[in-house]
Amino acid sequence: MKRLLVYLKAYRKECVIAPLFKLLEAAFELLVPLVVAKIIDVGIVNSDGPYVLKMGFCLIALAIVGLSCSVTAQFFAAKAAVGFSSKLREVLFSHVEDLNFTNMDLAGTSTMITRMTSDVNQVQSGVNMTLRLFLRSPIIVFGAMIMAFLIDVKMALIFVVAIPILAIVVFGIMLVTMPLYKKVQSSLDRVLGITRENLTGVRVIRAFHQEETENARFQESNQALTVMQKFVGKISACMNPVTYVIVNAAIMLLIYKGGLKVRAGELTQGQVIAILEYMSQILVELVKLANLIILMTKAMACADRVAGVLEIGKQDDAQSKAGDDRQKDNLQTKEDLPWETYIGASAKARQDATYLVFDHVSLKYSGAGEETLEDISFAVKKGDTIGVIGGTGSGKSSLVNLIPRFYDITEGSIKLDGRNLEEYDEAQLRRRMGVVPQKAVLFKGTIRSNLLWGKPDATEEELWRAIDLAQAREVVEGKDGKLDAKVTQNGQNFSGGQKQRLTIARALVRKPEILILDDSASALDYATDAGLRESLKTIQKETTTFIVSQRASSIRHADQIIVLDDGKMAGIGTHAELLENCEVYQEIYYSQYPEERKGAVSVG
Repeated sequence: MKRLLVYLKAYRKECVIAPLFKLLEAAFELLVPLVVAKIIDVGIVNSDGPYVLKMGFCLIALAIVGLSCSVTAQFFAAKAAVGFSSKLREVLFSHVEDLNFTNMDLAGTSTMITRMTSDVNQVQSGVNMTLRLFLRSPIIVFGAMIMAFLIDVKMALIFVVAIPILAIVVFGIMLVTMPLYKKVQSSLDRVLGITRENLTGVRVIRAFHQEETENARFQESNQALTVMQKFVGKISACMNPVTYVIVNAAIMLLIYKGGLKVRAGELTQGQVIAILEYMSQILVELVKLANLIILMTKAMACADRVAGVLEIGKQDDAQSKAGDDRQKDNLQTKEDLPWETYIGASAKARQDATYLVFDHVSLKYSGAGEETLEDISFAVKKGDTIGVIGGTGSGKSSLVNLIPRFYDITEGSIKLDGRNLEEYDEAQLRRRMGVVPQKAVLFKGTIRSNLLWGKPDATEEELWRAIDLAQAREVVEGKDGKLDAKVTQNGQNFSGGQKQRLTIARALVRKPEILILDDSASALDYATDAGLRESLKTIQKETTTFIVSQRASSIRHADQIIVLDDGKMAGIGTHAELLENCEVYQEIYYSQYPEERKGAVSVG
C-alpha cells in the first residue's frame, strides 16, 4: 500500500481537510449526550418548558453543524479517493503499455484487467472510507470513554473492560480475513480469464459444440469463487453480532449499576442516560470501525496486487541490464573471428552494404524449457526483401519480433546501421518500422482513424497511396463514407482478408524503413497476394521488407529466404539456391507444388 500512496501527494489538502472536518463532527457529536442529560436533569425534572425548548434548539444546531462538517469531509474524501484512483489507473495503463511482450505473457490479460478495474476500485473505496472514518471512529470511542469518566469513574470502568475485548475481536477477524481476500481476488482472476476466453472464442466453441464443456468449466471456477467468498463472508459476518453481544452486555451492566447509583443518589437520571448514549455511540462507531477494517483489508490485499504490476518492470530492468552485460561479453569473444565464420560466405559479399545483422542470436522465452531460437546469423542490405519460412512452431514470428524489440534476445546481438538494438530508444526504433502482426487488429472508429495510427499527420494522398499498395482500394471504396466508414470493435464488420489489407495499409502509411509482414496475407487469395507483392517492389529501394509466410509463392522472389526448422536456421539463400541445397525448403516447396517435384525427378 505504501508504494501507491505516492499518488495521493497531489491531494494533500483534501487528505487533511477531510479528517479534520470529521474530527469536528465527532466533537459536536460527543456534546449531544451532555445536552440530553441537561434536558432531563434540569428541564424535565423542574418542568421547565422554555429550558427544554432552548436546549432542543441547541441539539438542532449541533445536528446542523455536524451535518455540514460531515458533508464537507465526505466531499473532500471522495475528491481525494477518485483523483487517486484516476491517477493510479493512468499510471497502471501507461506502465502496462511499456511492458515488453515477455512480461505481458507472464502476467496475463485477465489478471491485468482485474487489477486495473476491480482491484483499483477496492483501493479507491479503502482510501475514501479511511479518510472519512479512520480518525473519527477512534476519536468517538476514546472520547466517549473519557466523557464517561468525567461523569462517573466506576461506571466508566465498564468501558475499560468492554473496549479491549471488542478490539481483540475486530483485529483478530482482520488478521484471519486479510490473506483470504487475496485468494478471493486470485479466484476472480481465473473466472475473468475463462469469461474472456469464452467471449473471444465463442465461434470456435460453437463450431466444435463445446458449449456444455465450457459452461461446466466456468461453473467450476465460479463455484470455487463463490465458496471462497462465502467462507470469508461468514468470518467477516461474525464481527457485527459478536460486537453487539459484547456492547449490549456492557449496556445491561451499565443500566443495572446506574439504577443502583440513582437510587443511592450518587448519579442523576440524566447522567445515566448520557453514559448509555456514550456506550451506544461506541457500539455504532466500533461497528463502523469493524466494517472499515474489513474494507481496508480488501483494499490492502488489492493494493498489493496493483503494486505487484508496477514492480514487474523493475524486475525486468535488472534482468535486462544483466542480459546486456552478457551480450557485450559474448561480442568481445567473437571480435577476432573472421566474418564468414559466423555470418556465412554469402553474407561476406554483402558486408559493405549491410543494414541489419543478426549475430549468433538466441531467444529463450521466460519460463520456457528450451530455446525458441538458437544461433541465428544473417545479414541484410537496405531495400532487400527477406522471406522467412518454416514449419509450424519453427520460430518465424519469434524471429521478426526481435527486430522491433518486442522480445529481447538472450544471446548474441542484433545490429541496425552498425548499432546494437539495445542502444536505440524503443519508441524511436519502432517509429522506423511498420509491423503487421499475425492477427489483424482494427480499432473502433473509422478507416481513416485506423490508418492514421501509422502516421497521425498523413495527408489524404498518403492514405490512398498506402491503400493502393495494400490492394485495399476496393475495400475502402465499397464502404459507405469510404475513408470515414465506421469500424466496429475489433473490426467485426470486415472480413479477415479485408482486415489484413487495411492493417498492411496502416503500416505502409508511415513509409517505414523496415516493413514486417508476419504471415499477414494468409487470408488473401493468390491474385491479391501476387498484386501485393508486385506493389511492394515499388518501395523496395526505401524499405527493407520481411515477409513471414507459409506460402512458398509469397517469398520465392525474395532477395534472401531464411528457412527455420525447430528454432534453428536450416538454410539461407535465394529460391533457386535453396531448392538445390536445403532439404527443409525442398520439402515445404514441393508439398505445395508437387507437379514441380515430378518435373525435377524426370529431369534428373
